[in-house]
Amino acid sequence: MKVDVVLGSFYGDEGKGKIIDYLSQNADISVRCTGGNNAGHSIEIEGKKFAFHLIPSGILNKNTLAVIGNGVVVDPKVLIEEIENVKQNGYSIENLKISDKAHVIFPYHVQMDKLQEELRKENKIGTTARGIGPAYCDKFERCGIRMADLVNEKFEEPLKRNIQNKNEIFKLYNYPLIDEKEVIKEYKKYAQILKKYVVDTVNLLHNALEENKKILCEGAQATLLDIDFGSYPYVTSSNPTIGGVCTGTGIGAKYIGEVYGVLKAYSSRVGEGPYLTEQNNKIGDTIRELGHEYGTTTKRPRRCGWLDLVALKYAAMVNGLTGLAINHVDTIGKLEKIKLCVGYEKDGKVTMNFSVDSDDLKDCKPVYEEFEGNFGDISNCKTREDLPENAKKYLNRIEELVKVPIKFIGTGAARNAMIIC
Repeated sequence: MKVDVVLGSFYGDEGKGKIIDYLSQNADISVRCTGGNNAGHSIEIEGKKFAFHLIPSGILNKNTLAVIGNGVVVDPKVLIEEIENVKQNGYSIENLKISDKAHVIFPYHVQMDKLQEELRKENKIGTTARGIGPAYCDKFERCGIRMADLVNEKFEEPLKRNIQNKNEIFKLYNYPLIDEKEVIKEYKKYAQILKKYVVDTVNLLHNALEENKKILCEGAQATLLDIDFGSYPYVTSSNPTIGGVCTGTGIGAKYIGEVYGVLKAYSSRVGEGPYLTEQNNKIGDTIRELGHEYGTTTKRPRRCGWLDLVALKYAAMVNGLTGLAINHVDTIGKLEKIKLCVGYEKDGKVTMNFSVDSDDLKDCKPVYEEFEGNFGDISNCKTREDLPENAKKYLNRIEELVKVPIKFIGTGAARNAMIIC
């Protein structure tokens, strides 16, 4: 098939960037489908680390076209900073294309995000306060402003209306008012810089499909943060599952081939919400430090715990995963003992059925199997057979219960520290 997809299997931060970077080397086009600069893909190349928040990771491959799809919400200031960073590091940005249908984030979205989180008080969601949710709200309220409006400078009147309406809300809570003139002036500058990148990406992608070109779709965030299928309301504001790939690009389901679910050999989560296998103890702290588990976007320390196969099986079901990409096998292998959640116990019965209902999960207890760790240095392993027996047993059990083959095994942070199965 012409389109492959890379998605997060849990709560994000699984190392999708590394898998995307590898796959995009053989792709003509790399597409970011959903989310905004609340997401981050980290890639390490020749000792240099790149953190992408909006630009598809494929931009680092000179023969790959990098497309920001219509399902993304774009903060122009952040995007321009990212463009400059790529250029300063010696990479070309000429292959970047931005959908004319992608919606624009404005300062009032960011301010509204912060206000809403304050008003939630003890019920905070843990938003990144980047304006993502309010921008999607405006999109569905049909008062959003799209990239085509921005670069063609047709945004002044709708922007004035939006600012006036948002300022009425800010007045009620004694929040700073948005300066209409300053925002218009600022965004006109952004429009001039970004204009050459903005195109009709739907036709661009379908022309590529007709020419039998290979497309790679990059997921942002992950399955359990999906607005429909995640642990609502502790979720993101878009669909980072397989459905978001179609609606965020205009690519039909018939073109999709491989769907890779990325995960870590343990689990982590940023922000609030249920997390059954969390280890809020010395083990969790150890995993965090060994895996450098701090947010790419927020720098917040991530909550860490054991790998949950009940949740992974759910992700495989919802997304139709055809393969798993498991990172940080080297990290979990530094522990003496490793636990794997193989079921949930509720009312004396063990189930493999996952629930996103917080109240339902409160009555569940994880059922663990224990494995031997101490994998040693696996960074030079080139095949699965090269791995130590303890690592093989752990990986085999994951495949056995989830019933999806492992296609990629991350053995270190470097770009080439990966086994291709």
